[in-house]
Amino acid sequence: MTTHTQGVAEVTDADFGTEVLGAGLPVLVKFTAVWCGPCRQLTPVLAAIAAEESERLRIVEIDVDRNPETTTRYGVLATPTLMVFRAGEPVRSIVGARPKRRLLEELEDVLA
Repeated sequence: MTTHTQGVAEVTDADFGTEVLGAGLPVLVKFTAVWCGPCRQLTPVLAAIAAEESERLRIVEIDVDRNPETTTRYGVLATPTLMVFRAGEPVRSIVGARPKRRLLEELEDVLA
C-alpha cells in the first residue's frame, strides 16, 4: 500500500480485502484512473476530508486500470466512482466529482 496524497492511501486488488473490507472504520474508496480529469479535481477534496474526518472515515483510492478484479467485482463503470464500505459491505456509491461541502452532505449518514 502506498500513500499518494496526504491521508489517502492507494490500495490494490491484492490488499483490498485487508485494507477496505477488513477495516474497523467505514472506508471511502475512490475508483480512479491516471487519465481521469474529474478524478484529479477530487484529489484535494478527498485529502481535506481525510484530514478532517480521520476519526470517523478512512479514504483510499484504487486505480481501475491496474486493478481490474476489484473494479469488476463492484461493477464500477465510470471514474471517479466513490464507494463507501462499512463492515465489508458497500453501503453508498457516488459517481462523479463534487465540491467538498456537497460530498460531506452526501456522506453525512455514513459518518453519523
